[in-house]
Amino acid sequence: MTNSRVAIIGGGIGGLCLAQGLRGAGVDVTVYERDRTPADRLQGYRIHIDPAGARALHECLPRELWEAFLATAGKSGQDFGFLTEKMGRLLLLETPHRPDPLDNHHSVSRITLRQVLLSGLSDVVRFGRIYERYTREQDGTITLHFADGTAETADIVVAADGGNSRVRKQYLPHAPRIDTGILTVAGKFPLTDETRDLVAPRLWRGPNMVIPPKGCGMFTAPQEFNDIEEIKYLGGSVPTSGIGRTEQPGALFDNTGDYVMWVFGAAGGRFPDGLSGMTGEHLRDTVARMIAGWHPDLRRLVTDSTPETVSLLPIRTSVPIAPWPATNITLLGDAVHSMTPMRGIGANIALRDACLLARALSGEGDPVTAIAGYEAEMREYGFAAVRRSLMAARQFVNESRLARGGFRTALRAAQRLPALRRRALS
Repeated sequence: MTNSRVAIIGGGIGGLCLAQGLRGAGVDVTVYERDRTPADRLQGYRIHIDPAGARALHECLPRELWEAFLATAGKSGQDFGFLTEKMGRLLLLETPHRPDPLDNHHSVSRITLRQVLLSGLSDVVRFGRIYERYTREQDGTITLHFADGTAETADIVVAADGGNSRVRKQYLPHAPRIDTGILTVAGKFPLTDETRDLVAPRLWRGPNMVIPPKGCGMFTAPQEFNDIEEIKYLGGSVPTSGIGRTEQPGALFDNTGDYVMWVFGAAGGRFPDGLSGMTGEHLRDTVARMIAGWHPDLRRLVTDSTPETVSLLPIRTSVPIAPWPATNITLLGDAVHSMTPMRGIGANIALRDACLLARALSGEGDPVTAIAGYEAEMREYGFAAVRRSLMAARQFVNESRLARGGFRTALRAAQRLPALRRRALS
């Protein structure tokens, strides 16, 4: 299959990981990305890479880029806390640090990870190419049509263009992505030596799920840069030959600094009308009013956040569908199994897709048969993750005081009983 021309639509984390894996295997691969430059996407929060995601990166990346990923991963704690809205501890899951980075959890800037994944692909990634549609040719190849009127031909096409995938809408028009009716507002509380003293240490030592009596919830997580290594990489200078250089040295520095990310969520009906048109300041103040009876430290996370960092995030999800016949078009990540962010696994599932598909397309034999094998496995774990994620989202905004009370009681029991705690951690 190494003679096949593979086109990847979308230069996000999954698409670039696949490109790295295929490039390393000698496959002719091209990525078509709508962003005009590598510096266009300087936004977003840090993301959690679990051991499965780490193994996928390790397999797809050349050694120097794997080492760059490790060097730029954050140092935030991974112990996960469950708290009441009054800051009472329900359960603390202590995650042991393991010496092998493949067995560890990592916190990484989405911006930094994308730059690591872009390194060495300057002749592979085509920026400013807005994909519109495809057509099939008589010889089995696929022609890709772009907004600027140009067209490209490929033997295999991979949709990695996110939840609003144009490829999926044409290829699998019966695969919907729906609104869950859940709204979240997210923001960043700046983390400095001074602000650490303003809130309980638990809020900056690791991630937490805040579980009030009913109807809403909050997630918090400290996001800390790995000191000089990440800053060097974002600035375009890493002490590793051949990586980290961009066309705009220094342009990729994310100066938001360390922070605690918070996400408050509830069913849409709990929020006031006109939420989608609110500024960051108004969104922040709205959440502050909704948690007025909560612990002062949780309220401070919200009220002391810079308005520019506060944004509205409607929660959408894909709907699992029946298997479809394999062809020389396939999909990965959010393009096929978009999920809610409530379990924090979307990026890791996309990396798993990329690794599995890279293996399939790097071997010998019929590419459609290889894609069929990939899709059978991907559908099983991908749609299972979609279902688990949606269940977690519904639990996050559960309106039943009785059900929420039972959950809080179960967490307290797990805190007291080691066997239950180990089961919760697993």
